[in-house]
Amino acid sequence: MQSTSRRIALIILFSLLSGCSIVRLSYDHGPQLTWWWLDGYVGFNREQAPHAKQAIHQWFGWHRSTQLPEYVDWLVAVRTQIDGPLTPSQICKWSDELQNIIAPAFDQAAQLSAPVILRLGEAQWRHLEQRYVKSNDELRGDYLQPDLGDRRQASIKRTVKRIENLYGDIDKTQQQLIAVGIESSPFNPEVWIIERQRRQQETLRTLRQLASESTVPDSIIASLRQLIEYTHRSDDPDYRAYQLKLSEYTCDFIARMHNSATPAQRQHAHDKLKGWETDLRALLVDNRMHTALE
Repeated sequence: MQSTSRRIALIILFSLLSGCSIVRLSYDHGPQLTWWWLDGYVGFNREQAPHAKQAIHQWFGWHRSTQLPEYVDWLVAVRTQIDGPLTPSQICKWSDELQNIIAPAFDQAAQLSAPVILRLGEAQWRHLEQRYVKSNDELRGDYLQPDLGDRRQASIKRTVKRIENLYGDIDKTQQQLIAVGIESSPFNPEVWIIERQRRQQETLRTLRQLASESTVPDSIIASLRQLIEYTHRSDDPDYRAYQLKLSEYTCDFIARMHNSATPAQRQHAHDKLKGWETDLRALLVDNRMHTALE
């Protein structure tokens, strides 16, 4: 799917997974961490909480037992090709593949959350609305500094951190390459946050409507799927054109950064991907052993 969020999935993945052990740690504590995060947004009451927790545990059980092999295969395919130069089209291809791989996870979440949504009420929607406001304020602080020079430096710092997470320390020439890339980037944080707020309001409107009408689960699932689709590929034509432009830039930027990497940096990236792959394989073994004992 041609969208910014799908094109930059590689960056998101590389920036979130800071080391091998984090993968196993995320799975070991994933249900609890997800519950804390979700409850922070929704504010479940005592009656709703057990159903939400059950859905979260079901999702992790399903994901661990069915989805990990594809993640491993994808990592292997990427790892075996990063020793040499890359093209923007290769980066875009990997990103599309990754998005296709993770799409079932979103769909499963939509299916498991439908019964939970039927139990929610106005108190939860108000809580969600307030949390949206808070998160948007936090993003403005991170991305919309009043001084454009400060904004640029913050963007450079974020990008350097993401690149170094995968490739290790970078040199001054590469830092300059990042700075030049930031200058030419079509990314507009103001436009992004405005679209984010629009999507949030549409989400609130849809959820309120679904809960108030006591809609059947199948209808809720269809509506949730549409919300997810519009998050990845905006239903606003102007913003969708912006997404396409940004996605093309992102693929080109990642390719240029990779092609500037030294042999040692590429080896660092190779080892990092191998570590994630090893961790996922360990999770697969753990899951098979657990299944055999049941």
